[in-house]
Amino acid sequence: MSYIDELVKSYTEIVELPWDSAISGAEKVWFVIYDPTQERRLRLHLPEFETATRRADHRWKLIDITDSFAQWMAAHDYRDAYFEAPDLLDLALEDFSTDLAALIADGLTTPDADAETVVALLGVASLFGLNHVSSILERVRARIRGRLLVFFPGQHTGSNYRLLDARDGWDYLAVAITAKNA
Repeated sequence: MSYIDELVKSYTEIVELPWDSAISGAEKVWFVIYDPTQERRLRLHLPEFETATRRADHRWKLIDITDSFAQWMAAHDYRDAYFEAPDLLDLALEDFSTDLAALIADGLTTPDADAETVVALLGVASLFGLNHVSSILERVRARIRGRLLVFFPGQHTGSNYRLLDARDGWDYLAVAITAKNA
């Protein structure tokens, strides 16, 4: 069985369990943790995660934030100034974080994302160097009605998560989903 097949199998076991609606938003987050070198393969196999979700009688909604920074920057009034002096961008990154959290929160609260929906968040690696995944999740966790599935290229030890195996990790209450035999 391939690495990605193992991830799908582990995810299937979790999504098929009964869901407790009385848990906190932070506990409704699931992390599919995978080796960053597997990003392209994982994206190719996203439909298998959706199929597993639907077979478990839940709905699926995908939010891909891979291009969110590029789209935000392209629409920014001062983008040319930031390209000329990138150190000035630090001042605007808080605005980006706010806008990104609002985008994700909107996806979590649309009518098609109810208490029986897995909202899958793809592309968190694109935040590396710009923002912390933990700060974005902190802003949206109260809006999670079903489950938020974060595809997370990195590693974890216990409840400590490290994006792209490079940044210092943080503790989080999420359920970690890994390839068992990897």
